[in-house]
Amino acid sequence: MNASTKPGGAVVPLVTPCLADGRLDPAAVDRLVESQASGGVEGVLVLGTTGEGPSVPAALHRPLIERAAAAAAGRLRVYANVAGTCLADAVAAGNDYLDAGADAVALLPPYYYPSRDEELAGWFSALLDGIGGPAVIYNIPATTGVSIPLDVVGGLVDHPRLVAIKDSEKDEARHTELLRRFGGRDDFSVFIGVGALMAHGLKLGADGIVPSSGNLIPAECQRQVEAARRGDWEAVDASATRQAEVAAAYQNGRTLGQSLAALKGLAQQLGLCGPDVFPPLLRLPDDELAALGEEAKRLKLP
Repeated sequence: MNASTKPGGAVVPLVTPCLADGRLDPAAVDRLVESQASGGVEGVLVLGTTGEGPSVPAALHRPLIERAAAAAAGRLRVYANVAGTCLADAVAAGNDYLDAGADAVALLPPYYYPSRDEELAGWFSALLDGIGGPAVIYNIPATTGVSIPLDVVGGLVDHPRLVAIKDSEKDEARHTELLRRFGGRDDFSVFIGVGALMAHGLKLGADGIVPSSGNLIPAECQRQVEAARRGDWEAVDASATRQAEVAAAYQNGRTLGQSLAALKGLAQQLGLCGPDVFPPLLRLPDDELAALGEEAKRLKLP
């Protein structure tokens, strides 16, 4: 990944397919990645929030990345999320993920001890210095409890290994300022990770989106980005409406964890993976899984 191949497009945060006994389902990884490649998306993120990253056993991380990279076969980028609060372990994991075939790594802030701005800056600087490849800052305060200040981003944006930020904070004003300050650069991309704010971000020049609904409708998500690139804002809004409709089927009335179990249930209806999840999440009851079959029909999912 270099300046001539600036990250962008729809980067879908993949669910992590597992079997009832907690083992990885390699064949399902292949199916999931193939569905994304066939849908034309420009990347996938493994071990992210949608992929239950912090709950996936460490022993499965490298096999998952290796399998996803092999299935991608250069057709799309593979991003791998690094989660943890030990700097040395995070650096080691990031380098291992790159060695396993990831094109770039996503980096979370430390989320146990409350951090001052200078501590966050030092954390990310050390990660970027220690990890030998492209990296993305990942802002998601809903799960980490940390909102990475834009001034901290500004102090890091010129680091040669930092290629993008994925911002999943549900704050329209923040995204507006984020894009005003850092949008339009040749050496830095902005990805929006909140479904309700993706159209807003694209209209202000965001380079890409990270939609969980892409597990089910990848082509629609990529169409939204391509519509933004040609300035077709009506099409951008139409795609946003479709994505919101699909996301509502697994999100509405559920906690984040329950929504991930429901997303896997819908993916099962499409023949992509099974419905099992990693602890502490719980698989949906059979009656709810059956009801998702009707939802898939109603939504005319592929």
